[in-house]
Amino acid sequence: MKYKDYYASLGLERGASDADIKKAYRKLAHKYHPDVSKEPGAEARFKEIAEAYQTLKDPEKRAAYDRLGRHAPGEEFAPPPDWGAQHARGGESFEGVDLADLFAAFAARQGGAAGRRGNVPTRGEDYELRTGITIEQAFAGTTLELKLDMPDYDERGRVRHVPRTIKVRVPKGAADGQRLRLAAMGGRGFGGGSAGDLYVTVELLPHRLYRADGHDLHLELPLAPWEAALGATVEVPTPGGVVQLKVPGNTSGGQKLRLAGRGLPHPHGKAGDLYATVRIVNPPDPSPRARELFQELATAGQFEPRAELLREARRGS
Repeated sequence: MKYKDYYASLGLERGASDADIKKAYRKLAHKYHPDVSKEPGAEARFKEIAEAYQTLKDPEKRAAYDRLGRHAPGEEFAPPPDWGAQHARGGESFEGVDLADLFAAFAARQGGAAGRRGNVPTRGEDYELRTGITIEQAFAGTTLELKLDMPDYDERGRVRHVPRTIKVRVPKGAADGQRLRLAAMGGRGFGGGSAGDLYVTVELLPHRLYRADGHDLHLELPLAPWEAALGATVEVPTPGGVVQLKVPGNTSGGQKLRLAGRGLPHPHGKAGDLYATVRIVNPPDPSPRARELFQELATAGQFEPRAELLREARRGS
């Protein structure tokens, strides 16, 4: 059979602790999961990682693997003479056997022995994925239907992919990066063990109007020069509908106007706020009369908008 270096597959040394093995597996499985990874060869790499983890996470299987010795990856080898007597069926030939199949068979025998000893069954793996939702969906809550191709193991421990459709209820007010747990929707358990969990991380998709910051929302609010100068009451869109905002006189470009409680709802308290950042917008094609009024304002005004800028420049020279 050909040797596979399971430790190298997980980026670990042979003396790695159980916690190191679990941590390395979770990190790599997330990186190369076929449903989310854009890495080249992600599916093959994910299968390699899962195969290594299935062996090294189990103390008895790991001990049996370690007794095979060290070999170059892909090198043809045979287990030590006493290995078969201790870990395999008597007289079993290892020629042409895949290492993964060998340990799958070992797992089946181990499971039978475990049942006789009354050991605790093995829980299935937890899986993670990310999915995008709109700000409108986050505001109102939604139910997503995800079509997944999830890794699973057959009765011999071989990796396969099973198509599944899963409904995910996203609660009202879900924030960017929120992690949802779907109990028992992960990998299948072994020997009567419970299934693992599926964790779904929510990402807010870019929006044409709003930018989310936690449960607060930000948008850009265009104002005409006279609205900013004189003050006005203007309509502002929010995820809950259009509302009226009172703009105070003498408002400057870049100033933030707060609409309390008009952001995303919070599951455990009051909603976030919406901040409208002012942008002064001139008429695109002013009429002759409008140009005349602008000229009168320029002549009559005693305002120098760059006074502070020039004062700072002179101070530094």
